[in-house]
Amino acid sequence: MTDKTNPQGTMRVDTDLVRRLAEMLNENDLSEIEVEDGDRKIVVKRQMMTVAAAPMAHAAPLAAAPAPQVQASVAEESLAAAHAGAVKSPMVGTAYLAGEPGGKPFVSAGQKVSAGDTLLIVEAMKVMNPIAAPRAGTIKEVLVQDAQPVEFDQPLVIIE
Repeated sequence: MTDKTNPQGTMRVDTDLVRRLAEMLNENDLSEIEVEDGDRKIVVKRQMMTVAAAPMAHAAPLAAAPAPQVQASVAEESLAAAHAGAVKSPMVGTAYLAGEPGGKPFVSAGQKVSAGDTLLIVEAMKVMNPIAAPRAGTIKEVLVQDAQPVEFDQPLVIIE
């Protein structure tokens, strides 16, 4: 990176770099990216919107006070994260339940799995990363939906 300070000693902003970082956020479904160069740091953030997946045919008209559902979802996720059999995402990305669009899911609730079996795939930066079962057991619950964005350490599946 070139020196971005002007003669008065104030930092000039490299708008091309900021624009490229913003594009990376969108392309990789990230919420924040940070770049440091010596004593200078650029942080680009965007607010992620969480949308609950529901069939459109059954969608209710918009109503006030959706907060209780959000709180319940956060509480359920906390319980899932604390479960001893929770398999968590090792990265930020997009979860895919099958090897190809419309394909049969790798696993479903009630299915027995062996250690090393593929549970799902997390795509991060255009790389498909298979998430393997850390141990044998039975799938209690799949906590994500196909093509859902996931965060680092988010519970994906519970194995009992």
